[in-house]
Amino acid sequence: MTEIWIVGINPVESALRNDPGHVRGMLVEDGRHNARVQELVERARQLQVPVQRASRAELDRHAGEARHQGIAVCCELPPAVQEKDLDGLLERDGADTLILVLDGVTDPHNLGACLRCAAAARVTAVIVPKDRAVGLTPVVRRAAAGGADSVPLVPVTNLARTLRDLKDAGVWITGLAGDADRSVYAVDLKGPVALVLGGEGAGLRRLTRELCDFVAAIPMPGAMESLNVSVATGIVLFEALRQRGAE
Repeated sequence: MTEIWIVGINPVESALRNDPGHVRGMLVEDGRHNARVQELVERARQLQVPVQRASRAELDRHAGEARHQGIAVCCELPPAVQEKDLDGLLERDGADTLILVLDGVTDPHNLGACLRCAAAARVTAVIVPKDRAVGLTPVVRRAAAGGADSVPLVPVTNLARTLRDLKDAGVWITGLAGDADRSVYAVDLKGPVALVLGGEGAGLRRLTRELCDFVAAIPMPGAMESLNVSVATGIVLFEALRQRGAE
């Protein structure tokens, strides 16, 4: 059994709301009297989750780089979504399939923010390469503010092969690049679609870009030449939803 510590008020609240069956215990900092923390303690007790008091040092140890805000829960991780599960996800969503592909995002805060956007946009799955990219760490979970619990994150061994498989399954692939001539607002994002964004700094890798059916840019008439990957993710996902008539 694999366990992970989820820390911080919002991530803990999300774990108790979205996946209480996998919460094995809660730690609360001695002397912590925050009202929201107390609400979460009461919710945990209602769910029959064991609650224990702990020192700040112990919570710091479980939190690592993340801010724990005086509360943490130990969760049993459900089986990870595998590459082989993609076919079932595509079949489930059919013409409404909306895939987010992140080609080498290494900053956990960026991945977390992208997962939050993906969850808000009802994305079918988020695909990331297993190598040279950040995985589902506690920092990512905290930045996702619950998004990591509601959208499948699919690490793949060979991103190029996965993109080819998506194309064979009838998914149209649009990559985002600042130097593209086409505006993303001029691309048809209805039907089964995958949106591909590159990692911080380098952007889309050459082979990834070559496998896209379309490459488009977000128009930026102002002084800036690029956007943070999570900001760009939010823009293109909700443009796709706008075109699909989502309410």
